[in-house]
Amino acid sequence: MTDSRLDTLNNWLTGLEPRWQLDLPTLTPASADASFRRYFRIESKNPDFPTLIIMDAPPQYEPLDAFIKVDLLLENAGLNAPKILEKNVADGFLLLTDLGNETYLAALNKETADSLYQDASHALVQMQLASTPNVLPNYDEALLQRELDLFPEWYLKKHLHIELTELQNSQIQQAFKLIIQNNLAQAKVYVHRDYHSRNLMVTEKNNPGVIDFQDAVYGPITYDIASLWRDAYIAWPEERVIDWVIKFWEEGRKAGLPMTDDFGQFYRDFEWMGLQRHLKVLGIFARLFYRDGKEGYLRDIPLVLEYAIATAHRYIELKPLARILEATRPTKE
Repeated sequence: MTDSRLDTLNNWLTGLEPRWQLDLPTLTPASADASFRRYFRIESKNPDFPTLIIMDAPPQYEPLDAFIKVDLLLENAGLNAPKILEKNVADGFLLLTDLGNETYLAALNKETADSLYQDASHALVQMQLASTPNVLPNYDEALLQRELDLFPEWYLKKHLHIELTELQNSQIQQAFKLIIQNNLAQAKVYVHRDYHSRNLMVTEKNNPGVIDFQDAVYGPITYDIASLWRDAYIAWPEERVIDWVIKFWEEGRKAGLPMTDDFGQFYRDFEWMGLQRHLKVLGIFARLFYRDGKEGYLRDIPLVLEYAIATAHRYIELKPLARILEATRPTKE
């Protein structure tokens, strides 16, 4: 962030200081994400809000409208999203309640996983039950295709310098077509789109705290559980994943969500949706490095690649894609 932007932020906070009893010298960076957004934490003498979060979203890159809209949707659905206390849309600043600094990623282990995921699963059912068409952008064929195209463009070509043969290109496009057909055939609900261990915060009340939801859309019912249990940052044995997906499916059906009666079909949908996400993420992680200079995401590529290979191998019609993916796996010395 440039100094001029920091100056603008400090001027805004100075104006808010009396109302929220802000302790201005305590302003410190809280975190940054994969976009242009940054977050700061500030202390307050207000006993109801001992610490607060400031979102800095440069308006030319990250307009606040979507965040504000989705925040309200989640709050109305009963989820623990940050409350917006003050907004400065013109400059791209929000003052938010603080959901703490313990992510699911930091808290998850073999002992805590069942309880933490049960809370995350329940929150997801609540969100999906609140779904209404034509409120959020549609996760349509064009968007699914654009995301998949990141895989050959950024991962294969830019990152690995692989030039596909005509046959391989045809096989990839055929696999994309099958994946998108499956995704579009699923029931549609609100989709957070990044519902994973780095965007869920451990909170004492109404766990989890949910953040980074501004890209939410209306789309396939299995997308967020694919983000949650085929997480790019933490992996679990398949039998535990199946058990968690079964529990989500059972809770969702009981609550009246539009889920298939056949769990086998639901799990297949979960796998195919996960594969769409993995291919997209391989492209995004490469793009974050080459375009945005964010090197850390390269470390997470091997796990995402293993997810994609395993899923593609399980379905006969995806075997050609599996072979192409296999060829990108680093050779062991």
